[in-house]
Amino acid sequence: MKKLVLSLFVASSILSCSSDDDASFVPQTNNGVTAPPTYQFSRNNQTSVSYSGQSTRIAMAEELTSALLVETNTEASLLSMFDHQAGNSDFSDATLNASDKNIKSKIAASNDFFAANTTLSNTIKTDFETWISSQANTVFPNWNTNASAGVAGQLQQAGGGSIRYLDAKGIELNQVISKGIIGGLMIDQMLNNYLSSSVLDAGTNVADNNAGVLESGKNYTTMEHKWDEAFGYLYGAELDAETPVLGVDSFLNEYLERMESDADFTGIATNIYNAFKLGRAAIVAKDYTVRDQQAQIIRAEISKIPAVRAVYYLQSTKTSLAANDPARAFHALSEGFGFIYSLQFTREPNTQEAYFNNTEVNAFLAQLTTGNGFWEVTPATLDSLSQTIADRFGFTVAEAL
Repeated sequence: MKKLVLSLFVASSILSCSSDDDASFVPQTNNGVTAPPTYQFSRNNQTSVSYSGQSTRIAMAEELTSALLVETNTEASLLSMFDHQAGNSDFSDATLNASDKNIKSKIAASNDFFAANTTLSNTIKTDFETWISSQANTVFPNWNTNASAGVAGQLQQAGGGSIRYLDAKGIELNQVISKGIIGGLMIDQMLNNYLSSSVLDAGTNVADNNAGVLESGKNYTTMEHKWDEAFGYLYGAELDAETPVLGVDSFLNEYLERMESDADFTGIATNIYNAFKLGRAAIVAKDYTVRDQQAQIIRAEISKIPAVRAVYYLQSTKTSLAANDPARAFHALSEGFGFIYSLQFTREPNTQEAYFNNTEVNAFLAQLTTGNGFWEVTPATLDSLSQTIADRFGFTVAEAL
């Protein structure tokens, strides 16, 4: 997976060493807009890139998902991590405690999908709070109970492997929450908020960007900043986003690495990074047609991630069930559940629609949770869901494996 870092390093080295007529360097150009070799943009010799809020929320989500596996934590403490208020001691990191950011406020909160549908937004937020509460009130009290159909508790993977902690339907709620955050927070904010023309072009943003009007006390225009915030939900945990290594968090960044390492999807990481670079360069060049073209590329590519991973885990579940390893199967299916939930936050390019809407997603999940839930799931259901998802996105089930 280091190929992305290597390619960026080589491109940067060639750029810095090449003369103007060195034909060995071919910059990424569209309609006269040229992207830099890395995501580096400056004004007056100072960076104009900022996405600290996204880095903060990623760090908060990391601590929350870790806390979901500490059975001495309380419902109140976990919910406070989800809906952090500035100054409260919810995290181990004092900087996070001081922050006025939180996860909950940005879940299902995009301008395009939820500004006019606050009822659905609140329902989705409640889903997360319900899962968190269930982990504290149902799973934690049964931490040392042997799980079985209808009974929450622990289940060990075959061969003395990892112990999984499940609710009464066999669901590993910490995995559902973690993968749900990928869609409900990161994908929704990226694709349906910050890359949206309704946000990028809001108010006087176009006129201000054209005139070089900066936000008060900042080194960026509002439009530049909005684009950077989208970038931050993917690269905000990187030590140096100019040379991203991927796999540095537990969320979108990690699963982009998984996609890139799959021979059927190799190149997706470069496609996304290049689109972010060229789109940001287009904002600097005041070419909003090129900017919007890059946003559509990012929407198409990012949307594949939860779809491919959902199919991967559905099929992994089938394999583990056949091997009589329910703990491993339920772990995979819990991840798949979270990625299926995240499909409602994807975005079909050049539309105002997700690849699957909330109603469709809930129908999928109902198939997995009917009766005793995972304890009764069948290979036929896993195959049917896999095929439906793959067909909608235009890849094959085999390619997801």
